[in-house]
Amino acid sequence: MDTQKIMDIFEAYFEKYKKTEGDRTVWSAYWVVYQPGHSFEINMTKCPRGTRFKVFADKRKVAEIEGWDAFLSNLDALEQAHDFFERRDFFTQMEEML
Repeated sequence: MDTQKIMDIFEAYFEKYKKTEGDRTVWSAYWVVYQPGHSFEINMTKCPRGTRFKVFADKRKVAEIEGWDAFLSNLDALEQAHDFFERRDFFTQMEEML
């Protein structure tokens, strides 16, 4: 799956499911996939400081990434570090919710 498609899916998902973090300057949306015995979650947050991605594997934070470029360039490392994360599966499932 190419990077533009990933961005389009996540942005559309964010617009549909975002929730405010209280003061309406911070918004976030997350998606979780489950594998037997594992979970993998990515939370996208938009605030005045920019876009941030918090990544959780088995409910533990494993990364906090700032900006789309850094997020997209880290996908290979996330797939290698967490064999139960596969970007095509993750973003295809997210797209199905749209």
